[in-house]
Order: sequence, then C-alpha cells, then structure tokens
Amino acid sequence: METQILQQVQLFEKCRGFTQAREVQAQGLYPYFKPISKAEDTVVVIEGQERVMMGSNNYLGLTHHPRVLEAAKRALEQFGSGCTGSRFLNGTLALHEELESRLADFLNKEAALIFSTGYQANLGLISGLIGRGDVVLIDKLDHASIVDGAKLSYGDTQRFNHGDLEQLERKLKRQAGNGTMVIVDGVYSMEGDVADVPELVKLCQRYGAALAVDDAHSIGVLGPNGDGTAAHFGLIEETDVIVGTFSKSLASIGGFVAASESVIHYLKHHSRPLIFTAALPPANTAGVLAAMDIMISEPERRTSLWQNTRRFQEGCRSLGFDIGPTETPIIPILIGTLERTFMFWRQLYDAGVFTNPVVPPAVPPDQCRLRASLMATHTKDQIDSVLETFGRLGKEMGVI
Repeated sequence: METQILQQVQLFEKCRGFTQAREVQAQGLYPYFKPISKAEDTVVVIEGQERVMMGSNNYLGLTHHPRVLEAAKRALEQFGSGCTGSRFLNGTLALHEELESRLADFLNKEAALIFSTGYQANLGLISGLIGRGDVVLIDKLDHASIVDGAKLSYGDTQRFNHGDLEQLERKLKRQAGNGTMVIVDGVYSMEGDVADVPELVKLCQRYGAALAVDDAHSIGVLGPNGDGTAAHFGLIEETDVIVGTFSKSLASIGGFVAASESVIHYLKHHSRPLIFTAALPPANTAGVLAAMDIMISEPERRTSLWQNTRRFQEGCRSLGFDIGPTETPIIPILIGTLERTFMFWRQLYDAGVFTNPVVPPAVPPDQCRLRASLMATHTKDQIDSVLETFGRLGKEMGVI
C-alpha cells in the first residue's frame, strides 16, 4: 500500500529518489542512528560490543552522577512524568522558576527563560525578537538552530564568513537605524574554535547592535566557573544575551536564554517556540539544578576535562593528524573525502571506538572529518588506547 501511495503522490518522488543513505548502508559503512543498549559514563554498548564513547557532549561526565539521578527521581515522584502544557498556560512549575533564577544569578543577568530544547531556545530568541525591519547577522558556521531561528523570523538575515569581523563591520555600517542583532556560537561545534567576543563586543557597541552568544558548548567548559565564553573573556556584562543548552555539560535536555528583564519579559509573550510547546519535564529540570550544583562545587571536573583535552589534542597532533584550529574539547580529525571518512569511522567502530562523522552539507566535500569530544571522566588509559587505535588505523589507511 505504501509503495502504491509513493508512486501516485508527486510530493513523495524525492523520497523514492533518495538512495545515498541506503547505498552507504549496503556497504556496511552507515554511521548514524546506532542504538545504544547500555551506557556507563565513558563506555557504551552498541550491537553487543563495548565501545569507548568519544562522541558525547557530556563534557563534565554528569549524566550518571548519583545526585543528578536522585534529583530527577524525586521530581518524577512529586510532579509526575510531564507538564502536559506550555509554560504560557498550565505548564510552569516552581522548579522552572527556580532554575531560571539560578541561571540568571550564575550568568550575572537580570533574568532567564528556559525552553524545552536548546534548539528551541535559539528559535524562540531570534524569531521572538527579530521582526519586520530588523536585521540578524549570523556567522556562516553558526549552529543550525540559529540559522533556522533566523528563517523563522520576519526580519532580514545576513551571513558573514566565519570569524570575518571586517566583513561583519561592513554589514553593520549599512544597518544604521535598524534593530540589529549579531549572534554567534561561543564555541563552534564542528571546528572547536572560540568566538572573538572582545572584538564582537566592540563592534556591536560601536554600531548599536545587540550581541547574543550561543554557549551550548561553552557552559561547563569555558569561564572561571564554567559560566561560558563571555565570562572567559571577562565580558559577561557587555554581552547582551546568552543562550545555552542543558543537553551537554548539564546532563539533561532543554535550553535557556539569559538577558535583561525587559527582553525576557518580551520573549515570554512573543516567543512562539515557548508559548506553543509543552514545558520542560520536571525530572529534566530537577536534574539540571543538581548538575549546576555539582558543576559549581566540583571545579576539579573542569580541570580534568582540560587535562584530557590537552592529552588528546597533543596526541593527535604528534601522530600527524590535522585537527585544525580547535581550542576546546571538541576535536575535529580531518580525513578528506566522504567515502574515506566513513571507512575510517567503521574501522574505529569495529575496534571499539565511537566517533561522529561530519560530512556535507555540514562541511565542504573535501573536508569531511571525524568529530571527537572529551569528557572529564575519560581515563588516561582510555585516551591513550584510543590514540593508539587512531594511529594504527590512520597509518593502515594512509590518513597519516
């Protein structure tokens, strides 16, 4: 029956014609949607085999922390499994407001607003603030949620080349009189480099633009207290808006926007991704609160994260791998073509190492890579074993 419908409906012709993924599956090289049957911090079980997880964003290693799990259990028993409504109507819990207050204090902002996902936080911020006659300027390597938030808005979207602040300034000069926002990733998720917040602050102040920084990969990683990219540069007060997610260092799911009280109040009444989506479930919210407590009270986790990061970065470079300009626990290992990248991924996977292949359209066709990311809870033995496997297979495949 489905085949008959696909043949009859013109809209579905594109579905029938999409064969690339099936061809990769037939070759045994398909790397996506691998079901994890068991997870214990840095080790996962996939297809019956234990593998070292080198592709997780669990930077501080908190997803299995007893305090996080216990907080989630208590909230589940007190509030139930879900909120069954949006924040705007019946879905706001005391837990939500407690977390918003904690985030605002942590980031030295007047207020914060939490969303059901980090993706929705960017959608809600940009589409909620950027209206007709306004302009949003985005880096070409900004996360997809920023791109999609810009598309959802009624304003004008303009892109500038990655990190090209001269081009950004030329575009800002042309926006005199318009409501303008510049939004960048604090840490770029496929490159691992850090936004030049000091120069961005100068430009935005010079031309009267708002500056928003998406700290999805920065919270828990950068800053004196894990408080993100702006704090890392001592410019948290000069950065107008900070966006973040709970699905990385904070071991849950959800996202937030932190800004002035007036901005947050406006978003509460104009952000469609907030108003028309069910609220963040109580167990997730309580888990984030517990994870924040641990992040702040155990700074040694961040120390371990950076020790592991340097160990893996130095190991990759000494083996001869090209890991680009990364400055963070995100380590892109450049391989080259799509086919070669999938083959290298498969060899690592079979050897018990899980990484994330990054291919077009996320990167140019000749710049495919494997993306590794470090956790505070990786052991030295795990890192050294993974490096040995990378080196052995890299030589066998002619990557190094």
